[in-house]
Amino acid sequence: MWFLTLVTYIAIIIQIIFVTIAIAAGLYYLAELVEEYTSVAKKFIWWLNAFTFILYLSLWIFERFPTSMIVCGLLAQVTHFVILRNFPFVAFLSIEFVATVLFILINHYLAFSYFATVYHTFSEVIAYFTLFLWLVPFALFVSLSANDNVLPTSIDGTDADVVSNYFSKKNKKFGLLAAFNYAKDTLLPVRTKKGF
Repeated sequence: MWFLTLVTYIAIIIQIIFVTIAIAAGLYYLAELVEEYTSVAKKFIWWLNAFTFILYLSLWIFERFPTSMIVCGLLAQVTHFVILRNFPFVAFLSIEFVATVLFILINHYLAFSYFATVYHTFSEVIAYFTLFLWLVPFALFVSLSANDNVLPTSIDGTDADVVSNYFSKKNKKFGLLAAFNYAKDTLLPVRTKKGF
């Protein structure tokens, strides 16, 4: 009896590792796509945001959810639209970004408070969190790496030209794709090519 329990725990650990690797590979691929096609990614995120905005309005019309959840969700979608104005450039200390993060935290608090007091099935709760709270912020999170490879247009306060400044700062990347590339370079073995 104890052996099968031990094997079950080992299998669960292996499954968690496989799922983590699959998610990391998917994020890496999405980050590559966003970097390659920033204008398409901006349109896609804009439509995701509009879809979520319409879902919030539909939730207000058809369901009896608290008005505070609906209003806070709609305001969060408005801040997402504001962030998309300058896409792919995101200033982490800007008022728009800070407001977006605050709305994400407030929306999660309101959702947890509501679902703790009012019974809904697990699938309804997951649907709410996925479509209303996580879809657009996740897309914006994946798109943060697109800011690393966009060519600069001007330099503030320096005498150097744009191109030399770009190439001097090229190795200083801080996005999601840069983190994945660092992990790939440090954790995975390097294959050497044989020249025959």
